[in-house]
Amino acid sequence: MTALNASIFDIPRPPRIRRLPISAKGFPVPWFVAWVDGVPDFRVADQGKMVQAVKRKLCWVCGQQLGVHNAFVIGPMCAITRVSVEPPSHLACAEYAARACPFLSKQNMCRNEVDMPEGGRSPAGIMIKRNPGVTALWVTRNYKLVRVDDGVLFQIGEPEEVYWYAEGRTATRTEVMASISSGLPLFEEKAMKDGPEAMEELSQRFERSQSLLPAA
Repeated sequence: MTALNASIFDIPRPPRIRRLPISAKGFPVPWFVAWVDGVPDFRVADQGKMVQAVKRKLCWVCGQQLGVHNAFVIGPMCAITRVSVEPPSHLACAEYAARACPFLSKQNMCRNEVDMPEGGRSPAGIMIKRNPGVTALWVTRNYKLVRVDDGVLFQIGEPEEVYWYAEGRTATRTEVMASISSGLPLFEEKAMKDGPEAMEELSQRFERSQSLLPAA
């Protein structure tokens, strides 16, 4: 049996996470990850799992049945737009991902797109190809699917709780605002092209998001 990676050894694993296979590098393999030639490719989501998660209401991380609450693992900009590119998870699974996933917990970790397998594709919607450094766990009872030109997005409902993480720990308001400030220009640029109404809507969404940030 493969041992856990030393970097995550001390992070408690929820029971559902304990059922997941362990990669050669010692990381639990999320249910959604695509396997290529018998090896998990953490960069690629299995599109068949996407369909199952939506139709059967399964956790994106562990693959087991969800309950009433849905926890979306999103970046700060998605907290403004209230859109996710991935289905929800159990809160415990989402918390573990925020603490243990190298990309989510290490600010300098970059996406590796070298030798992407055939069929691998970018998520739908606008994607900022950077590590935001901050992750939000958006807990809601409701969401709906929205079809766009390049796929499907998840429009997430009003949150009951929002938890913020950075570097595997609770994030500060300063860290969250710094991440938003670095990502907002791309959305402002698109809104400017779409016209005054789009700019006003973005401004309103930004203002609405401020009450969900960590306390100063």
